[in-house]
Amino acid sequence: MSRSGLRFSPADAFLGVVVALTAVFALPVAASAHDELLGSDPAPGSTLDQAPTAITLTFSGLISQEPGATVIEVTDAAGTALVDGSPTIADNVVSQPLTAAAPGPVTVLWKVVSSDGHPISGELSFTVAEGASSTPTADATVAPTAPDASASPSASTSESASATPSPTTAGEPASSTAAILPWIIVGIVAVGAGGAIVYLLLARAQGRTPGTGGDADR
Repeated sequence: MSRSGLRFSPADAFLGVVVALTAVFALPVAASAHDELLGSDPAPGSTLDQAPTAITLTFSGLISQEPGATVIEVTDAAGTALVDGSPTIADNVVSQPLTAAAPGPVTVLWKVVSSDGHPISGELSFTVAEGASSTPTADATVAPTAPDASASPSASTSESASATPSPTTAGEPASSTAAILPWIIVGIVAVGAGGAIVYLLLARAQGRTPGTGGDADR
């Protein structure tokens, strides 16, 4: 009597494992694709001889220009707000005008919505040196941009204070290593499970099960 039932070839078993592992490792790649902060002017941790007229943030992708999507908060050591009007956005660069800052540390909290629709936020700081000019001149390194027509006055400092989430970084973009590590572990487990599946399917395809000694079909 011949054995009936579904049989799998070694090629079918291998293809199934490849498809499963591809799905496992594709997830962390997609999760780590969010945009991030590339740099700022003034730079994080810098000390300035003159208070800046604006701060610019440069990101790795386009930034949403929807009203209220971008929030920048800048305060001095006394907690005084230094923002002067709404931020402007040009592609991947956000510029926030500032009032004159007193000497001392200045803290910047930012929140934007990246090109993939994911909100990202962070924190950085710089210092205005003692004896710095209290009446800053135009910063030659900041290229003026036309005000964004879609920017709404409602995105003010008072409203943005409640909209700004807790910062996730301090001067540097958040690392995606911690988010990817669990997926790497899952991938290793999947590889081991895939090897076991391949072994079982090959054993069945050859007309035997592990530990039976390979008895012939009847």
